[in-house]
Amino acid sequence: MNIILFGAPGSGKGTQAKRMEKDFNLKQISLGDILREQVKNKTELGQEVEGYMKQGALVPDDVVGRVIKEAIKVDGFILDGYPRNENQAHVLDQILQEMNKEVKAFVYLDSNEETIVDRLSKRRICKACGANYHTTNLPPKVEGICDNCQGELSQRADDNPETIKKRWQVFLDENRKLLDFYDKKGILVRIDGTKSIDEVYSEIKIQLK
Repeated sequence: MNIILFGAPGSGKGTQAKRMEKDFNLKQISLGDILREQVKNKTELGQEVEGYMKQGALVPDDVVGRVIKEAIKVDGFILDGYPRNENQAHVLDQILQEMNKEVKAFVYLDSNEETIVDRLSKRRICKACGANYHTTNLPPKVEGICDNCQGELSQRADDNPETIKKRWQVFLDENRKLLDFYDKKGILVRIDGTKSIDEVYSEIKIQLK
């Protein structure tokens, strides 16, 4: 089974994808994680990506297209963070056809600006393992320390209200045609992403089964 998990930055895609990965025996493929790894390793691609991320802008289609084809060469995946627009959806369709694969569901975590700003501005990420926390909704057992590996938690540079709102607007501008694209395919699944983590995941499981 292959799933696309879609939503605005801060909609909870990463958290839900990790649960789905375990329960449905799928491989989570996070475009954001792949690109951030490139930035961390200071590769040529990483330096290009970093400029866009600091501006809160989307990374261009031709850049992300370089890594997606390799990433989905697995049996059963959850695509988290790709595609982000209609053009990328067409590119992905072509790649899937070449690989004789198909997507069962396009799961959309529907949210709003207020929720997104709250979640991202209070998000903390482990520098060592990448685990996500929220200072109110999902705090670590010890402040500033990761539960999993005891690594240091930090806030991403672009997780400030001004940049978050810009990212939200970019998301809205891009997502309408994309949702339409998958709705016409008959695989669009809308989930209320403003609910609690457990409530959202319960609804995802119901819809996918």
